[in-house]
Amino acid sequence: MDTQVADTLLGSLIDGRYRIRGRVARGGMATVYTATDERLERTVAVKIIHPTQAPEARARIANFVARFTDEAKTIARLTHPNVVAVYDQGTHAGLPYLVMEYVRGRTLRDVLAERRRLNPDEALAIAEQMLAAIAAAHRAGLVHRDVKPENVLVAEAPTGGVSNLVDSVVKVADFGLARAVEASADEEQGNQLMATVAYVAPELVTEGRADPRTDVYSAGIVLFEMLTGRVPYDGDRPVDVAWQHVDRDVPAPSTLVPGLPSVLDDLVRRATRRDPAARPADAGALLADVQVARDNLGDANSRTAVLRRVTDEPPVSQPTMMVATVRPAERPAWARLPEGGQGPGRRRAAPEPAEGLWARLAELRTSVMGDPRGRRAVAAVVVALGLVVALGGWWLGVGRYTSAPQLVSLTKAEAQAQADRAGLTLAYGEPRFDEKVPKDSVLGQSPASSAKIVKGSTITLTLSLGPERFPVPDVIGKEYELAEADLVNAKLVVAKGASRYDDTLPAGVVLDSSPKVGAEVKPGAKITLILSRGRAPVSVPNLVGKSLTEARTTLTGLGLVPVETFKDSDKPKDEILGQSPADGAGVEKGTQVKLEVSKGPPLAVVPRVIDLPCQQAKQVLESQGYPVTIALNPNAVVRIQAPGENSQVPPGTPVVITCF
Repeated sequence: MDTQVADTLLGSLIDGRYRIRGRVARGGMATVYTATDERLERTVAVKIIHPTQAPEARARIANFVARFTDEAKTIARLTHPNVVAVYDQGTHAGLPYLVMEYVRGRTLRDVLAERRRLNPDEALAIAEQMLAAIAAAHRAGLVHRDVKPENVLVAEAPTGGVSNLVDSVVKVADFGLARAVEASADEEQGNQLMATVAYVAPELVTEGRADPRTDVYSAGIVLFEMLTGRVPYDGDRPVDVAWQHVDRDVPAPSTLVPGLPSVLDDLVRRATRRDPAARPADAGALLADVQVARDNLGDANSRTAVLRRVTDEPPVSQPTMMVATVRPAERPAWARLPEGGQGPGRRRAAPEPAEGLWARLAELRTSVMGDPRGRRAVAAVVVALGLVVALGGWWLGVGRYTSAPQLVSLTKAEAQAQADRAGLTLAYGEPRFDEKVPKDSVLGQSPASSAKIVKGSTITLTLSLGPERFPVPDVIGKEYELAEADLVNAKLVVAKGASRYDDTLPAGVVLDSSPKVGAEVKPGAKITLILSRGRAPVSVPNLVGKSLTEARTTLTGLGLVPVETFKDSDKPKDEILGQSPADGAGVEKGTQVKLEVSKGPPLAVVPRVIDLPCQQAKQVLESQGYPVTIALNPNAVVRIQAPGENSQVPPGTPVVITCF
């Protein structure tokens, strides 16, 4: 049967904002739903505490809600890329709820159910991000108290799935939730403990106290499970499992998966020591150990072992139990582990290490410390380890970081050269236009200049495309409405200019634009359109070849204004040589018509022929194009000429010579 059918919360609206869409998971303390934030239109996860977790009495409910609210505020201040973000909190039907970031992917429990166990590279990669999140909480004074695969989310990659676990993003959820529930349960049921028994730290079972080292222990158990495909202890009853954490050391992972590198055994052993003081102080310290282990696994020798697949059944989620807080000396009979074969279905506790081993170790210590050379060797090892720790701490905290250079305003080539000198890689985001920054210069960078970054990391640059310019669209010949739409779509501002008559385009059609078609303009530029008024009411007549007097009379009769320009020509004087506008053009009354008028042929100079024989004078004048008329005696000498010598006359003017 589909259990979601009976879930009354599905489809409901919480706090007038969060619409419940589906149920994701149900745990020991709360149920997680997907919901739509109808205010911000995004998908979120809503975790609602089970009714059984909230005390029945009104006063106790109020006290629980107050504690839960305080915890939610603390968690919301915890900002880290590996922590599931908390957006909001409140109560619905008297039950507290949290609104959290919705992570698309699977829990580590789902991954282990499918894969059984992970290879060392994958396990350490997930552990590193998990510990980074828990370390951030420890720095903020917050203890998780319930670290387990169900609370570790492996985000779905952009291409879908989580097949590449080494590069997956891991997020940790439910910080502080167990503490709020436990605090309420303490008041109702007398200092009882909420814990997932497969991952519970010994001190949480015996004393009910939790500090950062409690989370370190649980993280070590999670790492053990990732490497081996199972948890270290199981039993018929949750209490049996819990007390095995108190009474037994966690076995080395290589005892279950032969061939695992010894560095992983050491890492799990340090994290899961029963004495809290012997563990790393917090998740940050364990994180440093994990990073060192990952570096050691880079050695080729650590990768040659052949790992066999664990044949145990896939791990299952361990139950959450409530155990009375007591010290070991006060352990009640129901909490004692079985000794010998007491009853069916009970598992014997693993035997404690032989006392002879401890004796041999004590003898070895006495032998080494009793020899001066041994003491010096131990001192040298301690000093060397101190230097390694100091150098490692310096490298992890300071040495591997550098400051991002200032790349803004540099050209692309200059930025690349500076990044190469700093040993950094450049990536490029979406470029954008800018009116002030030239093309291919850097507009912005991420991380910003002077930011603390890991050496060799990547800086993303935004380059300038320069000022945004594009040509004015060709709208000549279009009606105004169509031309206006084209220009508005091109992010330009349209204005109408003065219209004018045109012989070819009808009224309302675009004749011209300013700026001209094809001119480069920026977005928002103003484009003035000049429209046609259609054909003009007056047609200009053909005046070429007519006399100036006739042309003047014709133009004046049409209401047009002649404007005359005279030029030399071999045409007769005052003959019209050209006109503008041309004949047939449409114009308004009062329009000027420019006329080119002939000044006539250029004048010629009459030569002197007086005192020349009459026949000789005739030959001279006729050779220069003057017709000659002789008066009186043609055989005499020229005494008079008309026009006179050096007179300027039109070519071909007749000359009369008088001879006697």
